[in-house]
Amino acid sequence: MANGRVVHTADRTIGSRQLAALLPAEVLARPGYRTLADAVRTLILDGRIALHVRLPAERELAEAVGASRATITSAYDLLRESGYVRSRRGSGTWTELPDGHRPVGAHAILGAGGYRADDDPGIDLAIAAMGAPEGSLAAALAWAAPRLPQLARTPGYHPFGLPDLRTAVAERFNRRGLHTRPEQILITAGAQQAFALVVSLLCRAGDRVLTENPTYANALDALRHARLRTGSIAVSDAGWDMEIAESTLRQTVPRLAYVIPDFHNPTGGLMPPEQRLRLLAATRATGTWLVVDETIADIALDVPMPAPLASLAPRGGADHVITIGSLSKTHWGGLRVGWVRATAKMITELTSVRVSADMTGSVLDQLVALPLMDDLGRSMPARLAQLRIQREALVQSLQRHTPEWSWQLPPGGLSLWVDLGEPVSSALAERAASAGVHIGRGARFGVDPGTFEHRLRIPYTLPADRLDEGVRRLASAFHDGVPLPSAVDRPHWVA
Repeated sequence: MANGRVVHTADRTIGSRQLAALLPAEVLARPGYRTLADAVRTLILDGRIALHVRLPAERELAEAVGASRATITSAYDLLRESGYVRSRRGSGTWTELPDGHRPVGAHAILGAGGYRADDDPGIDLAIAAMGAPEGSLAAALAWAAPRLPQLARTPGYHPFGLPDLRTAVAERFNRRGLHTRPEQILITAGAQQAFALVVSLLCRAGDRVLTENPTYANALDALRHARLRTGSIAVSDAGWDMEIAESTLRQTVPRLAYVIPDFHNPTGGLMPPEQRLRLLAATRATGTWLVVDETIADIALDVPMPAPLASLAPRGGADHVITIGSLSKTHWGGLRVGWVRATAKMITELTSVRVSADMTGSVLDQLVALPLMDDLGRSMPARLAQLRIQREALVQSLQRHTPEWSWQLPPGGLSLWVDLGEPVSSALAERAASAGVHIGRGARFGVDPGTFEHRLRIPYTLPADRLDEGVRRLASAFHDGVPLPSAVDRPHWVA
């Protein structure tokens, strides 16, 4: 598939026209062998061309991109030398990853520390998440410990989730204005698993889906892995383009739409109530499942926490809405507890898919999550106060070190969506890596290849001194006097 969608065909082959459609316009305008090799490498690293897929024959690709066969041969040679393809006489050229590289979505466990050899621990600005609140996990573990032996006497399989935790999540939705019964809740191993289960149940390869553009990078990865055709709703500093969204829904009738209306990742925007109503009506009219990601809904810094989008629908008017969330952003990403809220029938169907994948979730994680859910209203004010301080620290650092960059202050969320003023995001991220800073380049959040090259997502989830040092290093990389190219050599995982 083209236009930013993953190529993962049944016969494991990508045609020359398919590959040409994925290449950036500037590469097609001047198809040199190095720029062509760089572009194909980027497509492989970003997951837009799957691994172990056969590339077009040299002569066919040369005709498709308007280059000489010698140019294609040299590009393939360069890709072979760098380990991104392998060739075998009689069977063609196939994509792969070189030793030591990780596919998109596989974060370096040691964080940014792996980038330098001078004992610099590095600064990870790719992950928009905080460490656990001081003492919260210890207290939750202390609460869970005496209750675990009773559960340990059972087989331990709870494919729907622990009943008490399902009740706690349902009660939280009720307090926020969305009537919910425990049987409408499925507990998952985080929101990413929740989304993957929904996509697996509702979509088949080739189905059309709709997402915001930009959007959460790991959700895009899940859609590409499922081989879906992706359309987009533009999200800019001015907000959501709802007229285009309604028109796209009518014209393409997508199977599923995925949105982050509450402190959108990466822009931080908050969808206005009238646009939520329009989105509800438009998706209902086209029979499109609407998946609402509430993972960041609690991170309300300057406004009240928004009500669930589904709560705005008239009675019976939100059966097509599926809401997902987790404790990753409010508490800790290492606690793999998320949930799906949908109709009871949908929850039963999702659970059958879940059982085929991992049988059940961790009972211990869910038991620890119970007191954290109960304490959420009391623990969040301090969490939010800390984030406001760190957001202001990041703003001051950017104003001091990179006054030419611009951004809009979001009313909530965990990061700034920074405009660099020129399309050098990927090159800057690469150069910053050598200075020990890991950053989410804008292109990772775009539906189409090569988009948002003028943007960086910079979280304010680190302490103020680490944020300032990270921005200082970014500024040094940006201002070092050497023009930044627009090449990408390394995948960057983001959360």
